Parts: sequence; C-alpha cells; structure tokens
Amino acid sequence: MTKEKKRDPLSPFDATDRELIALLKRDARAPISVLAEVLKLSRGTVQNRLDKLFASGALLGFSVRVRDDFDPNSVRAVMMIEVAGKSTSQVILRLRRIPELEKIHTTNGGWDLVAEICAANLQEFDRVLRDVREIEGVLNSETSILLSTV
Repeated sequence: MTKEKKRDPLSPFDATDRELIALLKRDARAPISVLAEVLKLSRGTVQNRLDKLFASGALLGFSVRVRDDFDPNSVRAVMMIEVAGKSTSQVILRLRRIPELEKIHTTNGGWDLVAEICAANLQEFDRVLRDVREIEGVLNSETSILLSTV
C-alpha cells in the first residue's frame, strides 16, 4: 500500500521523504518495518526511499548522539564570524578542516557565519579560536561558551 503526498516543486523530495528523515532523526536505529508502519507504506517502498535519499546525498549516514553532559571536560561554544568581502567560500573551506567545528552556518545580520564548536578541553578550545582567527579573510569573531542546556 502506498500513500502519495504533494511534492514541493522546489524540492526533489516529497513530504513522505521529509517525514522519513524526521523519524530517522529521532531514532536512526528504527527498523524498516517500524518506519513502514508509521508511514503507512510497504517495507519495500521505505527501503527504496532510503536508497534514493542515500544516492542523492540527502542522507549521509547515521551517527551516535551523546548527551551534552556526557563528557564534562568538553567545551561547547558558538562562534560568530565576520568575513572580508567575497572571501566567504575560501574561509568556509578552511573552517571545514578544523574538526572541532561541528557545524558551520551562513547567516544574515552583523555576522557572516556561525560555527558550533566542541573541543575536548579549554586548551583545545583556545587553539581552535586561534586557528579560526588566523584564517585569511576572517575579520572578526565573537564566541560564547555554552554553559548548560535548559
């Protein structure tokens, strides 16, 4: 049994694909049979959609999520970055080489980029800040350490 949903003309994926991804974000270990039951689709259809999502690059893989307090010595922070002129692409390429930068976002407003940092300790955190600030094209940055999640 299949269920068709409207497709957004601007996206190669339909509402069912987005719902499948949302389910996997909540539980990446969910069996295909459970996903099929929730989506009211056959197991084969769910598997085909997963294959399509992987082939397209929309799904990159599965990962482990760890509580923020799992490693009490780690330092988590958000860094806002101002970039010179049209050097954003080059700066992003350099930022991606820093493994402690878990995510990098473009943004609007006073800052050009926002980076999520997770360093093993304060010494590594300090090194990451230095590494980012030494990248050619980075004009300014402001970093806020995340103290607790509420």
